[in-house]
Amino acid sequence: MSAPFFADVPEPIAYEGAASDNPLAFHWYDPERMVAGRRICDHLRFSVAYWHSFNWTGFDVFGGGTLDRPWLEPGADPMAQARAKMAAAFEFFDKLGVPYFCFHDRDIAPEGTTFKESRAFLHEMADEAVGHMERTGVGLLWGTANLFFHPRYAAGAATNPDPEVFAYAAAQVRECLEVTHRLGGANYVLWGGREGYETLLNTDLQRELDQLGRFLHLVVDHKHRIGFDGAILIEPKPFEPTKHQYDFDVAAVQAFLQRYDLVDEVKLNIEVNHATLAGHDFHHEVAAAVAAGLLGSVDANAGDDRLGWDVDRFPVSVEQMSLGLYELLRGGADHGRVQLRREAAPPVLPPQRLVPRPHRWDGHRGPRPADRRHVAGGRCA
Repeated sequence: MSAPFFADVPEPIAYEGAASDNPLAFHWYDPERMVAGRRICDHLRFSVAYWHSFNWTGFDVFGGGTLDRPWLEPGADPMAQARAKMAAAFEFFDKLGVPYFCFHDRDIAPEGTTFKESRAFLHEMADEAVGHMERTGVGLLWGTANLFFHPRYAAGAATNPDPEVFAYAAAQVRECLEVTHRLGGANYVLWGGREGYETLLNTDLQRELDQLGRFLHLVVDHKHRIGFDGAILIEPKPFEPTKHQYDFDVAAVQAFLQRYDLVDEVKLNIEVNHATLAGHDFHHEVAAAVAAGLLGSVDANAGDDRLGWDVDRFPVSVEQMSLGLYELLRGGADHGRVQLRREAAPPVLPPQRLVPRPHRWDGHRGPRPADRRHVAGGRCA
């Protein structure tokens, strides 16, 4: 094994209760606490998002990175960097005590110069992940393909007017779905960040929706072909990066799934910030998904009411998250994820390593990952 990246956190973080003055202890989240006849950790299966935590330097459009991420430095061997990143990621998952993680294909493996090379990189890193998962007991909540970053997807992936791009996107999803299946993933997510338009003047709306419906049928068909038992999830978002996304909100996706005969095959991954960007309360979107029988998973990252873009920050509104949690406990959900703030980095990066500050859910520090002292094997399963 490589040297620990988070060496200043030598042991897994434990639940110690509200009286503890240990800044790296879980004070409020008790995974064994019974709520409505079930343990909290059975209601909410928390995961760490690979991309925000390990595939982002902390940069924004106005400034460079603030996070110490040596595996993202240019010039090194990309596969060596991918292995270093994965070792640090699973060290983090293990010490934090979360039972799951989630990833984009390009988070765990670099893009190659050809599709064949990209595929080889992905499957090689899947081999690497198997070893880490067996060693730590951390499972995969869901995988997803990055169909928005590469310039080929500037005009969309499934809705792109170029059939070569459509085919490339389909092949990329095929490989990622197969890796997700191989790693025992519970779900597979599709986020249509580029599936939309900037102006209707150059958009054939009907054709693009038909293409998107055809694409999702291909995904569902392949899911059944390979025997993947997990759910296929769509993550609604109204805009950003496109002006208008076709998966605008729960109601829009529900109508889309009904129109293309997918309502029995696809469910939803609800994000707090995406709900508020669409002009809805988070708990409204959760309740709407529950009422439609479409609730699959939740991204717990929140936004700011004064900002009109996706900030993916820790939730800070007690009212918002309490109402959302109420609907989740009534309807059931899989996970929450949040990202680091770039401002949380110290002025001098090396050799310091950052551990995300716990986010506030109920007015205190929480929720927390599973307490390794109370859960068999250190995980809540």
